[in-house]
Amino acid sequence: MGLFILRRLGVMLLTALCLTFVVFFLTNLYPNLEKLAKTQGNFRMSDEQVESYLGSRGYLQPLPRKYAEWLGLAPGYVSKDTEGNTVGRCIRSGVEPDKAPTRCGILQGDWGFSTVFKDNVSSIIATRLGLTAKLMLFVMLLMVPSALIIGVLAGMREGSRTDRTLSTLSIATTATPEYVSGVIFIALLASSRFGVSPMLAEAGLIEGKTLFKGTATSAMESANFQNFFLPVLTISLYGMGYIARMTRASMAEVMTAQYIRTARLKGVSFRNIVMKHALRNALIAPFTVIMLQIPWLLNGVVIVETLFNYKGFGWTLVQAAGNNDIELLLGVSVVSVFVVLITQLLSDIGYVFLNPRIRIS
Repeated sequence: MGLFILRRLGVMLLTALCLTFVVFFLTNLYPNLEKLAKTQGNFRMSDEQVESYLGSRGYLQPLPRKYAEWLGLAPGYVSKDTEGNTVGRCIRSGVEPDKAPTRCGILQGDWGFSTVFKDNVSSIIATRLGLTAKLMLFVMLLMVPSALIIGVLAGMREGSRTDRTLSTLSIATTATPEYVSGVIFIALLASSRFGVSPMLAEAGLIEGKTLFKGTATSAMESANFQNFFLPVLTISLYGMGYIARMTRASMAEVMTAQYIRTARLKGVSFRNIVMKHALRNALIAPFTVIMLQIPWLLNGVVIVETLFNYKGFGWTLVQAAGNNDIELLLGVSVVSVFVVLITQLLSDIGYVFLNPRIRIS
């Protein structure tokens, strides 16, 4: 197991370098750099002024050199701007150039400076990632148990009316995009003029005008059932159907296995067959799917966070991409790659413990 983990860590490192280099290459294409120069400088800048701006800030260096500086493997650039001041990658405001560090990259913990939020990228990502992690936690607590229960109930009685009903429900939730279900929930449950809320308010069953809030901005500070349930429900329904379908297929396959038939012939009760024999083996395949929901939730909540104005990791990604914030985009890509690779490693390790028939040499 130890050798397996070491090999996987080596592959993960190589994969992370390749993926981040691709993102670095795409974000540092000249049209993006030109847009950045005009955004930070003046939209009426001439081509010569753009070249001077980018050259003084190290953007026109060879791509491998810039990538090495960003990683922190090579010393940061130092040059003069148009006013004759000394500027460099590692030179910050209020720090004398001769006292600035030589290297300042990812390996040194310096993720760069956001041109949109005017703050360090590391602090921005830490704050926004914490908000999305809170959303992901509640989504997993609602989505995973519900999906497993639906899948197990459908798989226990393959072909029955219960199976057809739950399978149809699972397909419907997966086929409905988040921006559709989110708008429907807001209209039905968070509108003071339409849906259920006006009727409940007239009957005196709710204190305010709406049953839920149509925005989750206040949940960033203090999450409660009223301001946080709709975004959690919107994301959960979309991912629930896929996990339920996988669980149903796995459960149906297990229920037709030879050892299940033998248990039935021996007179073991149907409840004991499901709980003691079928359930554990049926959850092996859905486990991998559940683990893969974590990176999907990290980057797939973009629509929901934007719809409910919840300023988490996905919302930050949209802002960075829309405003051509290169350093922030690169920081977001690093976190995304890291989460995907770690999740896959944990999934492989967990799969081995769930299925004793698998041995790692």
